[in-house]
Amino acid sequence: MKVLIVGGGGREHAIAISMKKSKRVEKLYCVPGNAGIAQIAECEPSIGVMEFDKVVAYAKEKEVDLVFVAPDDPLVGGLVDELQAAGIRTFGPNKKAAILEGSKAFSKDLMKKYNIPTAAYENFDDPNKALAYLETAPMPIVLKADGLALGKGVLICNTLEEAKAGVKEIMLDKHFGSAGNRMVIEEFITGPEVSVLSFVDGKNIKIMTSAQDHKRAKDNDEGLNTGGMGTFSPTPFYTAEVDEFCKKYIYQATVDAMAAEGREFKGVIFFGLMLTPNGPRVLEYNARFGDPETQVVLCRMKNDIMDVIDACIDGTLDQIDLEFEDNAAVCVVLASDGYPESYEKGFEITGLENFDDKDDYFCFHAGSKFDDKGRIVTNGGRVLGVTAKGATLKEARAKAYEATEWVSFANKYKRNDIGKAIDLV
Repeated sequence: MKVLIVGGGGREHAIAISMKKSKRVEKLYCVPGNAGIAQIAECEPSIGVMEFDKVVAYAKEKEVDLVFVAPDDPLVGGLVDELQAAGIRTFGPNKKAAILEGSKAFSKDLMKKYNIPTAAYENFDDPNKALAYLETAPMPIVLKADGLALGKGVLICNTLEEAKAGVKEIMLDKHFGSAGNRMVIEEFITGPEVSVLSFVDGKNIKIMTSAQDHKRAKDNDEGLNTGGMGTFSPTPFYTAEVDEFCKKYIYQATVDAMAAEGREFKGVIFFGLMLTPNGPRVLEYNARFGDPETQVVLCRMKNDIMDVIDACIDGTLDQIDLEFEDNAAVCVVLASDGYPESYEKGFEITGLENFDDKDDYFCFHAGSKFDDKGRIVTNGGRVLGVTAKGATLKEARAKAYEATEWVSFANKYKRNDIGKAIDLV
C-alpha cells in the first residue's frame, strides 16, 4: 500500500513509525511532515493541512491507497469528506462526526441528552448573559471556548473577578479567535486526569491502553497550559473499576449517541476523563489521536496498525483483538524555552543519531525542519518527544530522562517531573 499522512507533528511521526512497521505499507507520504518524518516518508512541506484542494490533488498524483488525516483542524473542517468525494479511501471522522471535538457546546449537549457522565454546565453565546450567570455561580469555575483553540481554550477561574475577566478574554477580546463566539461555563471538578484513546468503526469501539498527559508548561503543574509537555502509559489511576464504569456508561454510549444523532463516527475518539470522588467524568472529547499521548500508546501496540485502520473504515472492528505490550512508556517533550508564549527557532539539533538502532528508545519530531544548509533545526514550541519503554513506569521514566541528554539545541527546555505521579501510587 501507498499511504499519505496529513499532519506534521510528533503524533504524525509516531503514526508514521507504526505504519513503517506494517508489512502492508510499501511507501509513505506526508504533508507537510517534518525533518523526522522525512527520514521514513516522502514529505511535501509546501502543502498545509488546511489546503484541501492541494491535499486531494497530491493524493491523486501519488496514487495513494489510503489517506490518514491526523490533526483536529482539517478533520473539523471536512477534509475527510473532500477526500472521500474524490474517491480516495480515508481514515478519520467526517465533518458531521468531527463536531464531537469541534464544538464543546455540542459535545456537552450530547452528553446531557444521552446521560453520559460529565460536569454540570451551561452554554452561552451572549457575553452579558454569561456574566449574569457567573454572579450566582460557585467558584472556582471553568470557562471553555466552544471551538478549536489548540488545546488552550480552557480557563480555570478561582474568583468572580477572574471569571469575568475570562469572559472578556474569550468572548469580547476573542483571544482564541472565532472559537470564542460561544462559550461553555462548567462546574469545577477535581481528581486525576486520564486520557483514553479508542478506535471506532461507527458501531463498535475498541479501547487502547490508558495514558496521562502533563499540560502545564512548568514543573509541579505550574505555568501556562500547553499542547502537552509529556505523558506516560499506562496510568496506574486507570484501574479495573474505572475501566468497568467507563465501558458501561461512557465509551459505547458515546458511539451509540453519535450514531443516533446521524453522525456515525469512524476513526479515533480520545476520551479526556477526570476521576472524581463521585466516579469518572468526561472532561472533553477529541476526534483524533492525542499529542503526545500517541507517542506512548502506539509504540506499545502489538497489532498491525493497517489492519485496525481497515477494520474502522469497513465496520469490522469487532473482529479485531486489540493487544498492547505488558510494559510502560514515558515521553518527555523537549521544547523551545519560552513556549507556549514567545520563543526563538531555527537552532540546529544535534545528537539525533544516538537514537539509531535502539529498540526501546524513540525520538519523535514535533517541531523540526531542514534549513537551507540541510541541517535539522528547531521549528516550533514543542520540538522533540523523547520516549522510552521499560518493564515498569519507573524504569521507562528513568530511561526517557536519560535519553533527553542525548540531543541538544540552543534554548532546550523540559519539565523534570513527567510521570512523577507514578511515585505516589
